[in-house]
Amino acid sequence: MIEQSGSGGTATSTTTQPGVVNNVVYERGERLLENAPLPETFRTLGQHPDALAWIGLFRPDADLLATLADAFGLHELAIEDALNAHQRPKVERYGDTRFMVLRAAYYDDAAERITFGELHVFSGHNFVVTVRHGESPRLTPVRRRMETTPGAFDEGAEAIVYAILDAVVDGFDPVVAGLSNDIDEIETQVFDGDPEVSRRIYQLNREVIEFERAVSPLVGILDVLSEGFVDGAVGVELQQYLRDVADHVVRAKERIEEFRVLLRDVLAVHTNLVAQRQSEESQRLSAASNRQAEEARLISGWAAILFVPSLIGSIYGMNFRFMPELDWPLGYPFALLLMVVASFSLWAVFKRRGWL
Repeated sequence: MIEQSGSGGTATSTTTQPGVVNNVVYERGERLLENAPLPETFRTLGQHPDALAWIGLFRPDADLLATLADAFGLHELAIEDALNAHQRPKVERYGDTRFMVLRAAYYDDAAERITFGELHVFSGHNFVVTVRHGESPRLTPVRRRMETTPGAFDEGAEAIVYAILDAVVDGFDPVVAGLSNDIDEIETQVFDGDPEVSRRIYQLNREVIEFERAVSPLVGILDVLSEGFVDGAVGVELQQYLRDVADHVVRAKERIEEFRVLLRDVLAVHTNLVAQRQSEESQRLSAASNRQAEEARLISGWAAILFVPSLIGSIYGMNFRFMPELDWPLGYPFALLLMVVASFSLWAVFKRRGWL
């Protein structure tokens, strides 16, 4: 038979029917027939009115599902949905049978991300057929727990459906804990200025949305199941168990709402911090630019002041024969005085304008 495993596990088959994971017929909680060909399973159910078949399928083909549809009266629309993965969580009733789609969620500690699995469940008064297209969710622990719990099969197919639902919902608790831890880490990253935090916030928000899509429909599914599985009646004890599962779903849904609010607030804080850092950086750049401008004015002012005496000196240093005041006894002192007056005048102008 196919051994159920979590994500990343393998599935091996020792049954003669490809796609059949487990094929067990129970009577009063005891195994009456196991892993027999499907025709023999159908005959056994016909011969034992109190018998109940739990058949697990792994990536079944259309022929296998058609065989089960003929034997159990499964609706063609439900068969079509079961052949195709990626269905939304739902429950539908077709006469005396029900078809349910569940999405299980698991938290991968190593990768710090959520992985999802999809499970299709057909149920009737004497059978439950589960269909998986991936390696998860695991159902072997559910089967073993029911087989070792006295009276677990007393409610028939309804008990199996409840146990599957309970296992899927119990798997939400580690996911909630993992998401809570991730958000705490993100808050630390935000205030540490980690540049990769934006990407992580977005990815985590997408995971929370996907998780919500797996959890939220269960509220309506449990309401429908509480009204009656197949025959319209649910035992008092099973009703209590369903209410307990519903409480777990509501708590998970409330935590999801908290996570969405926290992520929204964290993103807003991160955006504000980024804007604040950008503003501070702009102010620093502006201050540096202002300092550079002041230094440029200072250098330009002194350069202009020094340029005037250099110009005068260079002109009179040409030693041409005919130059103004060349033969004047006071020409040299006059040139020096001109340099000083011109330089002082420029210094006064630049000083008044704040350049120096």
